[in-house]
Amino acid sequence: MAGLDQMVGHVFEVHLGAATLGMGGVAPVEEGYAHRATLAGACADHGRVPTGRVHGCPSGCLLGYRRAVSAAGHQADWRRSVRLFRSFLVEQSDPDRFYGELAADSAAQVNAYHPLRGALLLDVGGGPGFFARAFEDLGATYVAVDADAGEMRLHGRDPGPRTVQADGTALPFPTGSFDVTYSSNVLEHVAQPWRMADEMVRVTRPGGTVIVSYTLWHGPWGGHETSPWHFVGGEYAARRYRREHGQEPKNRFGESLFAVSAREGLYWARAHPDAQILAIIPRYLPRSMAWLVRVPGLREVACWNLMLVVRRRGSP
Repeated sequence: MAGLDQMVGHVFEVHLGAATLGMGGVAPVEEGYAHRATLAGACADHGRVPTGRVHGCPSGCLLGYRRAVSAAGHQADWRRSVRLFRSFLVEQSDPDRFYGELAADSAAQVNAYHPLRGALLLDVGGGPGFFARAFEDLGATYVAVDADAGEMRLHGRDPGPRTVQADGTALPFPTGSFDVTYSSNVLEHVAQPWRMADEMVRVTRPGGTVIVSYTLWHGPWGGHETSPWHFVGGEYAARRYRREHGQEPKNRFGESLFAVSAREGLYWARAHPDAQILAIIPRYLPRSMAWLVRVPGLREVACWNLMLVVRRRGSP
């Protein structure tokens, strides 16, 4: 455990504006704070992935997923999918239930690919820390990063002691700092999503695991609260929401919500020189539906949410 404490201390010995965090430090989460570090180790022009034909997911990804589920006991079946979709219906009315159930499922899913006991984990877009307890219950040391101070205090919560306010496309940590780097439903809110994914790979140690999941634009929930009208167009959906509700949607198309596809995710995972694909799956669907990822067009609509699991290449 002493070794892990030293590792955490090393990670937090980074300058964030005028503040330097120690192991027990409090993150600088004041309004208006923004870290502007140099993007080290990331592709300089890999914001949006270039166009080009991308084929279906290699069968090895799907087989790898089944092996991981079998080994770790995460039950990705229809019962689990129904339970999660029911909890989505109460996100606004009962956020503790929604985030609690999603966090427990997410931690178990991550644990299927990388054992969490003793692991140092970074949650990019961790917001108010709903996932912290679930990951810590499985033995991880949890570190969160979020660019939005308001999100950190969502539903009256306070950010945890290992929370850093920073830009996900310029993570303020040394290369190879974390055993697991994770992000849940954040990529679609980032103007340069694959630059953020590049950064997640950079800060993960060789042999460590990167897991990123995101909502597909052409899926049923692609427009978030403006769905299903995003199928007509993001700007139209936003205008209709304003007309119907008398206010702006929380997720504003082109500002805090962007059209991200499964095709882009497949391209990124297969093209990144430091990423070895472990699995590419529909996050919330049963494992029996993993074949959807192989079907261009259909996967954009039916997968709903795509999860990319890669291992950082190199020797630990």
